[in-house]
Amino acid sequence: MTINHHVSDELLLDYAAGSLAEGWSLAVATHLALCPACRRRLKGMEAAAGMLLETLPAEVDTVAGTDAASWEQMKIRMQGDDRDVAISATTAKPNPATAPQAPMLPEPLRSYLGGDGANLKWRPLGRGAYHIPIRTRDGETSVRLLRIPAGKPVPEHSHGGRELTLVLAGSFRDEEGEFHRGDIEEADETLMHQPVANEGEDCICLAVTDAPLKFRSWLLRLVQPVLGI
Repeated sequence: MTINHHVSDELLLDYAAGSLAEGWSLAVATHLALCPACRRRLKGMEAAAGMLLETLPAEVDTVAGTDAASWEQMKIRMQGDDRDVAISATTAKPNPATAPQAPMLPEPLRSYLGGDGANLKWRPLGRGAYHIPIRTRDGETSVRLLRIPAGKPVPEHSHGGRELTLVLAGSFRDEEGEFHRGDIEEADETLMHQPVANEGEDCICLAVTDAPLKFRSWLLRLVQPVLGI
């Protein structure tokens, strides 16, 4: 699997510092579970910040105790990722004929949804699309799993704020390029786009927003409060 669209430096730094709302953190953490390159970037940020903290006077460390604690938490998180990577790297490759199928949803997303694959409880969204709202406690973001039928478009829209879309199965294309499993698209109010699921497989994405979408269609704007998107 080749990932071509990664988390921005700004978003990754905010994640490392522990300053992201829960919904954004869930999207970034799920991308990190799929993307070794971004895990390495995060670890480099950790190393640079750790060196900086070591050069600060003791009284500055005390004042900035909250930030130091955030970095310590992040170190623990990265050590956990390293252990997972080490286990997978040293385990003998199983026989493809007997190997269990890898889950579609990596952690931590799988725990939020309480299942994977056929166990997911999809709700109809219209035009053959389905979604699963995901509850968070941040009071800032709207988080949902989306399933778009193969070959079908999402209605054209822009954004009232930030939108993160992480592909988990299938793929889609829009004005910004083509996105496959593990790719993440970061959009804002400057982007008007119409994602289209590619043929062959339904596209399943994790989508996080902090404001309602701005649909071009007046009909969709009319029913938008009912759909909750």
